[in-house]
Amino acid sequence: MKASLHTLGCKVNAYETDAMEKLLKEAGYEIVPFTESADVVVVNTCTVTNTADAKSRQMLSRARALNPNAVVVAAGCFVQTNAAELGQNEGIDILIGNDKKQELPRLLKEYFKNGRRTAAVDDLAEAGRCFTETPAGLPSVRTRGYLKIQDGCDEFCSYCLIPYARGRCRTRAEEEILKEAKTMVNEGAREIVLTGIHVSSYGKDNNKTLTALMRELDALSSEGLLRLRFSSLEPRLVTEDFLSEMEGLKTFCPHFHLSLQSGSDPVLKRMNRKYTTAEYQEACAMIRDSFSHPAITTDVITGFPGETEEEFEETRAFLTRLAPAKLHVFPFSERRGTRAAAMEGKVPEPVKKERARELISLSASCEEAFRLWYRGRETEVLLETGENGLFTGLNREYVRFVCETGERNRVVRGKVFASAQGGPDLVVANPEKKE
Repeated sequence: MKASLHTLGCKVNAYETDAMEKLLKEAGYEIVPFTESADVVVVNTCTVTNTADAKSRQMLSRARALNPNAVVVAAGCFVQTNAAELGQNEGIDILIGNDKKQELPRLLKEYFKNGRRTAAVDDLAEAGRCFTETPAGLPSVRTRGYLKIQDGCDEFCSYCLIPYARGRCRTRAEEEILKEAKTMVNEGAREIVLTGIHVSSYGKDNNKTLTALMRELDALSSEGLLRLRFSSLEPRLVTEDFLSEMEGLKTFCPHFHLSLQSGSDPVLKRMNRKYTTAEYQEACAMIRDSFSHPAITTDVITGFPGETEEEFEETRAFLTRLAPAKLHVFPFSERRGTRAAAMEGKVPEPVKKERARELISLSASCEEAFRLWYRGRETEVLLETGENGLFTGLNREYVRFVCETGERNRVVRGKVFASAQGGPDLVVANPEKKE
C-alpha cells in the first residue's frame, strides 16, 4: 500500500512527520509524494495562528480531493485543539493527537479491519510529564537532521495556544536522545539541530541541563558529527557560564534564534514574556562578546492588543539598534481561548500588516548587511547538495553559500566572493582544506 504525508508548521512537526513516515515504512507502506495517488494520506497540522488553522483545513480538503478513496489522517496541533470540529468532518477518517502519532500504524490497521472512523486525542492537560517517544532517525540524503529533545511548554504567553496543543514541558530521556543522535550520524547526518516546543525548558522537569546534553552530543564528533545547533532559545538561558560552555564545544554553531516578540517593555508585559528589552539586549551583547560575528535571529509580532504607535516605534528602534541577522515577522493572530483574545485595544488589520511590512523591510536590510560582512573573508561551508558543478551549503552562522568544488557532507573552507547571478555568494575553496 502507498502512503503520503504533508507537514504544516514548525521543525517539531517536521521531525514528527519523519517519525510517522519511518513507522509507516516499517509497517510495509511505500511512501510517495503528497501529490501522487495513495491509499493513506497523512496531514500533520498546525494551529499557531489563524492562518495556520486555515491552511490545515485547506490541506485536509486537498488531501481528500487528490485521493477520494484514500484513508485521510489528520494529526497534530490543529487536531489537538479542534478535535470536536474535525470530528464532524466526514472527509477525515482518523484523528490523531500530539501524543498518539506513534500509534499511526495500529490505528490504520484497525481502520482497515473495521472501517470505523477513529479519534485518538487525549487531554494533554492531564498528560503529566511523560515524554512520548516517536524517534524519527534521518531520512535519506539529508546532511542536516532535527533531533527532538523535549515537548510541551509551561510559559503560557498570553497570545499562545501551544501549551494547550502540546501540554506541559516534558524532557526526553538523555539516553534516548543520544541513541537517536548516534543513529543519525551513522545514517549520514553531519549536522544536528536540537529542537522542541520550548528547548530552553529542557531538564526543567528532571533536573538535567542543556549544557550537559551538549557535551555528550559534542563527543559524537569522533564518530563523524560536525555541527550542533539550537532551533531556538529564550534570552533568559543566555548567561556567561552557558556561553563559556558552548565556546568549548567542537561542534557548536554560533547561530542563536532568540525569541523577542516585541521591543517595547509594556507590550512584553502584556504578552506575559518573562524578560525585559534590557535583559534581551544584554543577552545579545554577551553572545557578541563570546563569538566573532554570531548570527542572532528573532521573532516579532506586530499589532498585539493595545500596541500604540509609540510602542511600535520602540520596537522598530530597538531592532534597528540590535541589528539581528534576520527577523521573522508576524501580524498578531487572535487565538480563541487565550488571554490576549479578551484584551482591549484591538489593532486594525491594515495597521498590523503595515507594521509587519515595515519590519520585514528592516529585516531585509539587516540580512543583507550580515551577508555582506563575509565578502573577502573566509568561512566554512557544510555542503549539502550539488548540481551542474555547483555545491550549496550553510556555514555555522546559517548563511547559504555556493562552492565550485567539493562533495556532499563535506566541509570546505574558502574566501567569499559576490555571486554574479545575485544568488548565494560564492566560496572559492582550497580543496586541500576539505574535511
